[in-house]
Amino acid sequence: MRVRKLTVIAALAAAASLSLTACQNGDDGAAGSGTSSAPTTSSSKGAPDQAGSAQPGGSNSPGTSSGGKGGTAGKGTAAGTTTPDSGKTAKCRTDDLEIKALDHTIDGDTDGTVAVELKNRSGRDCAISGYAGVDLKTSAGSLSAKRTGEQAPPGVLKKGKSVAFGINYPLNTSGGSGVRITGLVVTPPDETKSVTLPWPGTATLPVTDGSGSPVKVGPIGSAGQGGE
Repeated sequence: MRVRKLTVIAALAAAASLSLTACQNGDDGAAGSGTSSAPTTSSSKGAPDQAGSAQPGGSNSPGTSSGGKGGTAGKGTAAGTTTPDSGKTAKCRTDDLEIKALDHTIDGDTDGTVAVELKNRSGRDCAISGYAGVDLKTSAGSLSAKRTGEQAPPGVLKKGKSVAFGINYPLNTSGGSGVRITGLVVTPPDETKSVTLPWPGTATLPVTDGSGSPVKVGPIGSAGQGGE
């Protein structure tokens, strides 16, 4: 009986030992897997996350942001190059111009010609182009000249320089008294203020049937450009 009891006790002790060993191995496995997986997860994900966050941080760094502002400033500077637009050459005003009329008829021409010269006395360059308004004062009333229809390119009249345009009119060869011309009224392009000048051409125009003005005016520059 004693031998059998010892055998039973030994068997129970061995079973208990195996059971305890099995429990410890289970706990160590769980702890081991938890411990190894956590550092692995931390080390494998932590480094890329930090590197990844560093990349966006760099793009938003003060240097890059400053560079961005620099780019904006650059655009501002480029836009600033348009400021000369505000300094475009101002148009010639009537008061800027010294205006005079000269007989420019050439012997043998069928029509008479008067050249009107405009000199820039403003002390600065000014822009002038197009057609001036021309009216002849006559014994029969005011007579407006018709435009020839020539192209009038834009131009700048330098200070102290002159430009001219021509007025063509029919010569009175009828032998009659015709229509007496008493004066010339000139209005520079895009202006409302006029200047009245003595008429330098022939004293009379032939009488017409009133179907249209016989007087023609060319654009600025059509009679050449002078100097001082």
